[in-house]
Amino acid sequence: MPRPPGHGPGYEVKRQEIIDQAAALFAKQGYAATGIAEIGQVAGLAKGALYYYIGSKENLLVEIQDRVLRPLLQSARRIAALDEEPVLRLRLLSETLLDNILERLDHIWVYEHDYRHLRGANRARLLRQRREFERIVLDLLVAAMESGAFRTLDPRLAMLQFLNLHNHTYQWARADGPWDAAFLSREYCATLISGFCSPGYDVADLEERVAKFRAATPA
Repeated sequence: MPRPPGHGPGYEVKRQEIIDQAAALFAKQGYAATGIAEIGQVAGLAKGALYYYIGSKENLLVEIQDRVLRPLLQSARRIAALDEEPVLRLRLLSETLLDNILERLDHIWVYEHDYRHLRGANRARLLRQRREFERIVLDLLVAAMESGAFRTLDPRLAMLQFLNLHNHTYQWARADGPWDAAFLSREYCATLISGFCSPGYDVADLEERVAKFRAATPA
């Protein structure tokens, strides 16, 4: 949401702080069970002042969903457009998705559980964004099959397996836990690709190829 005319930079700093606080509350209690008064209490603002920053409670939910999907889609589009083999791009996408999850665990909880509370255009936009990400994953899986790297699978089922393995990480992961996104992605993809790959595909050097790609490509 752009800053309204006449508001100084301190307005945006406070607004972002409120979004962070709301995400933590929604993740702990649920969106429906969290009242606007509770958000105002945590933010140190009366109801009128709180609405000045957020407009509505649903706007907070929109902002939280946006914080998850906007950077994820930007990265996913960039990875999908790379001139690299599809299995390598899937591995890069896996790590990007896990980075996104571990960076904002409370936001991911809200994203997964509370999106149904969005209405009208807000809900439609979110569902379009979700479908776009799913399409990127599905297209990469199909490309891997067409290249001969993966055996012939039901593309939608393969996509759901990829997403389910990654998307449920938020339920048990901790930001200060023992496993970072790079480690989890290596392990997840070792499991998935070993199951998906055709008999003639050599997955043993995938991590070496990932390392070479990262060394040759700016972040």
